[in-house]
Amino acid sequence: MSIRLLVSDVDGTLVDKQKNLTPATITAVRRLQAAGVGFTIISARPKSGIMPLVEALGLDAPVAAFNGGLVFRASGEVIEHHRIDPAVARAVWDAIGDAQVDRWVFADDRWYASTDQGGHVDSERRASAQEPIVTDDFAGLLDRADKITFVSDDEPLLRALHDRIAPAHGERATIVQSQTYYLDVTAAEGNKGSGIAELAAAFAVPLSQTAAIGDQANDIAMLKRAGLAIAMGNAPDAVKAHASAVTLANDADGVAHAIDTIILNGDHHS
Repeated sequence: MSIRLLVSDVDGTLVDKQKNLTPATITAVRRLQAAGVGFTIISARPKSGIMPLVEALGLDAPVAAFNGGLVFRASGEVIEHHRIDPAVARAVWDAIGDAQVDRWVFADDRWYASTDQGGHVDSERRASAQEPIVTDDFAGLLDRADKITFVSDDEPLLRALHDRIAPAHGERATIVQSQTYYLDVTAAEGNKGSGIAELAAAFAVPLSQTAAIGDQANDIAMLKRAGLAIAMGNAPDAVKAHASAVTLANDADGVAHAIDTIILNGDHHS
C-alpha cells in the first residue's frame, strides 16, 4: 500500500502539550512532502487557530477546521462550509439547561464564551489564536454557529450530557468529545470521517492511499475511513483499538516518528 496523503489531527497530535509545533515535526513534514506525499490537517479548532500552523508549515493545500465543517485554503478560498442546523443548535442548548458547564460558541470566525476565566480558556486562547468575547446572550449566535463547546473538568458530567443529547440529535449534528473536558457540537458534515473524505478528494487521492493520525474520540471517524490509521502514543486505548499502527506521544514528536518510521519507511500493514 503506497500512502500518498497524510491527514493529521492537531491538538494532542501534531502539536506538543504547550500547543507548539516543534522543529522536528516541521522538518518531518517537509521530508514527507519532498517524497511526494501530501500533508494536511483537520482539527476541531476554528480557522483562526489553524492559520498559524498553515503558515508555519507553508501549506497551500486544503485544510479543515471544525472537524471538517469548514474546508479552506490559506488563500482564503472556501471549499466546503457546513454550519450547525439552527434548530438542532437551539435544541441542544436547551437540553443542556443549567448544567454546570462553561459554554463557548464559535460563529463568524469569532469565539464567544460564558467566561474568560479558567485554564481551558487560556488553552483555547492559544489553540484559537484569539481572545474570547464574553457574553451571556448566545441566542442570536445559535443561528449561525460553526461549533458549540461545553467545557467542564467533570468528565462523568460531560459524558452524561453527551449520552443525553447524542441519541436525540446525533443524526443531525456531530456530537463528540474532542478532549475529556470538551463536548463539541458541529454540523452533521463536521465530523472527521466526512472531513478526511473531502480532503482526500481535494488532493485527488483515494482514501485507500490516505493515512490518518489522531489521539481522541473525535478522530475515530477518520481513522475508520483511512487506508492507514495511526494512533498517537498518548491516545486512550479506545482510540488505539481503531489503529493499525501506534506512534510515540505528541510530547515525543509522535507525528515525526510516524512519518519517518511508518509512512516513509513503509513499515505498516496493507
